[in-house]
Amino acid sequence: MISLLAESNTGWVIGYVVGIVVVLAVVALVVPILLLAKSIGGQAERINNGLGQAVDHTAALGELNNTISSATAIVAGLKRGRERLGG
Repeated sequence: MISLLAESNTGWVIGYVVGIVVVLAVVALVVPILLLAKSIGGQAERINNGLGQAVDHTAALGELNNTISSATAIVAGLKRGRERLGG
């Protein structure tokens, strides 16, 4: 009777041991992935802040075409003035 009881518990013990090993393996694989994801999230925040600063620093370049048009008009006016003065 005792050997029958021991044999019937052996399957359960093996099942629990295999289950624990599988859970530990999954945890061992998932924890580094989560840590890497956290690191990437921190880097993404710093990159986003840097890009925001770049946008702020280069916003004036949007008016460059207006500046070029104004400079072209000024140079053309100066050229006409010089021609009228005989130069």
